[in-house]
Amino acid sequence: MTRRGLGLAAAGAAAASIGAPGLASAQAPQFFRIGTGSAGGTYYPIGGIIANAISCPPGAPCNAAGATDGVPGMVAVAVATQGSVQNVNLIQSGNAEAGFTQSDVAHWSYTGTGLFEGRPKVDRLRFVAHLFPEHIHAVVRRDSAIRGFSDLQGKRIAIGLQASGARIGAEMILEANGLRAGREYTAEFLNQAQGTERMQDRGLDATFTVVGYPAAAFTEFCSRAGCRILPITGAEAQKVIERAPFYGTGTIPRTAYEGLEADVPTLTVGAVLAVRDTVPEETVYAITRALWSNTTRGLLDRGHAKGREIVKEGALTGRGVVPFHPGAERYYRENNILR
Repeated sequence: MTRRGLGLAAAGAAAASIGAPGLASAQAPQFFRIGTGSAGGTYYPIGGIIANAISCPPGAPCNAAGATDGVPGMVAVAVATQGSVQNVNLIQSGNAEAGFTQSDVAHWSYTGTGLFEGRPKVDRLRFVAHLFPEHIHAVVRRDSAIRGFSDLQGKRIAIGLQASGARIGAEMILEANGLRAGREYTAEFLNQAQGTERMQDRGLDATFTVVGYPAAAFTEFCSRAGCRILPITGAEAQKVIERAPFYGTGTIPRTAYEGLEADVPTLTVGAVLAVRDTVPEETVYAITRALWSNTTRGLLDRGHAKGREIVKEGALTGRGVVPFHPGAERYYRENNILR
């Protein structure tokens, strides 16, 4: 059940039952908050699909023909957030039971290393599943003279919200190519929808983000105003991979957005679903089972283009050092996915 912009505090009291042993009873709904991302991105709509898939409110038929494969008594809610960094912090503080995060953000936050060095470790984080690859989008107007990183000197660039994984990725890629915020370019902390709106009004020169294609904000912008996506290849890509080996190379296909003239080589990083360690084992086992059910498969395939890339065969990709939640680990071992 998706509730755009739902206040975390409002859901907090209702979610108190999540810590009780076992699954919630039919009389007491078990609220389950999933931190996603901002409107115009991919986390939020995918989060809504998954929330629907794992929900089975009290009184609804569960695990029956024509019914949801969700967790009996569960009401899952996709909560709009700033993205990966905020989500891991919400999980750590107990203000969300689960959240989407980039695999690099999950690793750095759990170990207190990399861009999280000097901060307290996010040690309540537990791995459930890899969902899909996210692609770096470095988007400019179609009529822009910007063709590569060297042309970004002195420009105004949207790099994501303050507490987003997009911001971390954008800053790292720009710094790896000799561009530092406040010196070589002016950073604007905007989400994808805000960034594309400002680009259309010519108040910005570029928008950088990490998102699964097609992202709604870029779909609209490219269709309405015309866009190009800067390629990240060769030495530019290698500089980033050397700093963050979680990144790999990938391609945004020409068909992803209207007006692209060719496939665009870029960088990728995994999006994962994580939960708090205090969520009961039986609950996470049931969530993992629902996530990979045939019914959910249909919802993902029909609900979003990126949903088709969420496959059980890739469920363990990019876990790194973040521990499995025992409920997810049990599911994968029982189904011979983890040996």
